[in-house]
Amino acid sequence: MKIGVFSGSFNPIHTGHLIIANYLCEFEGLDEIWFIVSPQNPSKSRDSLLDDSHRIAMVKKAIQGNRKFKYCDIESTLPLPSYTIRTLNTLSENYPQNEFCLIIGADNWLIFDRWKDYQKILDNYSIYIYPRLGYEIDPKRSLTGKNIQITRSPIIEISSTFIREGISKGKNMNYYMPSSVYRYILSNTLYQTQI
Repeated sequence: MKIGVFSGSFNPIHTGHLIIANYLCEFEGLDEIWFIVSPQNPSKSRDSLLDDSHRIAMVKKAIQGNRKFKYCDIESTLPLPSYTIRTLNTLSENYPQNEFCLIIGADNWLIFDRWKDYQKILDNYSIYIYPRLGYEIDPKRSLTGKNIQITRSPIIEISSTFIREGISKGKNMNYYMPSSVYRYILSNTLYQTQI
């Protein structure tokens, strides 16, 4: 199977993540999307992150009922910080019957050459890049690899930061994420302190 690896902080997961994942399965030929909650992204501060258990619970609620979406806990077993090359290599070793592809936004693609062992990722894994408003991808960019796909997925400008800020100000943020995730946030009083 061709598996899309969608790794992120998911702080919280929202409708934009799910629309992109659904598009990649339905229109770009991926059989499944494996959502991975990163315990620590090397480029982000851990201070603003909710506890892993809450972020994992929200991802599981968000993808429940979609047979093409899976939660994968691989990064919780690996050393910190969470490097993508380590995650992809471990997945390939543990599940050799599958082909793993990396899913990233255009914003991350523009700084991809700063990632740890980025050339090894390019040489060994397909990369699916989804568009982000304000991040134009230069087709003449010198990074080359196994298979780089610039997808035509919808541009969804919902951010986890926007959701956290809205909740902290007492705004109704229900329509930015699955209702089950929003109920979880409210029942656990998450993000409700002023940011």
